[in-house]
Amino acid sequence: MTLLYSGLSLGAVYALVALGYNLVYLSSRAFNFAQAQLVMVAAFVAYTALVVFRLPWVVAALLAMAVLMVVAVIEERIALRLVTDHHTILITTLGFATLLDGAAERIWGSEALDVPFPGPEGAWSLLGGRLHTVDLALVLLAVLLVVGAHWYRRRFLSGIAIIGMSQDREAATLRGIDVRKLALITFAVSGALAGLMGAFVGPKTFALTTLGASMALKGFVALAIGGFGSLYGGLLGGFTVGIVEQVSARYLGAEFSHISVFAVLMLVLLVRPRGVFGRVRERVV
Repeated sequence: MTLLYSGLSLGAVYALVALGYNLVYLSSRAFNFAQAQLVMVAAFVAYTALVVFRLPWVVAALLAMAVLMVVAVIEERIALRLVTDHHTILITTLGFATLLDGAAERIWGSEALDVPFPGPEGAWSLLGGRLHTVDLALVLLAVLLVVGAHWYRRRFLSGIAIIGMSQDREAATLRGIDVRKLALITFAVSGALAGLMGAFVGPKTFALTTLGASMALKGFVALAIGGFGSLYGGLLGGFTVGIVEQVSARYLGAEFSHISVFAVLMLVLLVRPRGVFGRVRERVV
């Protein structure tokens, strides 16, 4: 059970990154390769607020959300707004991710920084396993954010508009939806969520400059397993990746953890190329 708890908490990290991918993908049909780097920068901002300035944890989390919202808006303006081809967007967002990696190393250095967590330290027993408070917080955060995002896009007019944009941007424009403004708002929301995620992910993984690259790869795998555009699929994919990684590292060795994850990915794609919850839309042309 301890291994299962560890896998779920690690999978929650990947699921949170996949959630950010999905939010941008649903609103603009673009893949934001810098989403994981936004979470990485948020972890550094949380560390600075908590350790350097000694701010309360809630204030530090709000500060990280505000800073990352601004960074996400800047990315949308320079990496997406000026680009029309989706293939080029992959390159520009990847370039922005590289820029964030370099800026983070320049500002905070390459050493791992310990981000404090407001909950109690240590672990407590649950069903025969040892569960840390930060692990439980990560799992609950991932589930609540995914459920909340799914509920919002089904119950609110702006959420329904995002669904319409994801299906046909031209038709959404003809219906009076300001697709550019809504895409910018969605990008800002994904940045704010990245700031909140960083305040929770930092205590689990530490704040370090290589965090973004590792989260980006595993978050993409989680998204591919669950299905592009599926919020619940990203959650399931993240938990699957985390559990497979922990189990394979425990019983096969750490060197086989990455191989096992990609083996599961290949198996899922062979059976369901669109992912577990992915859908194929047929259109008459």
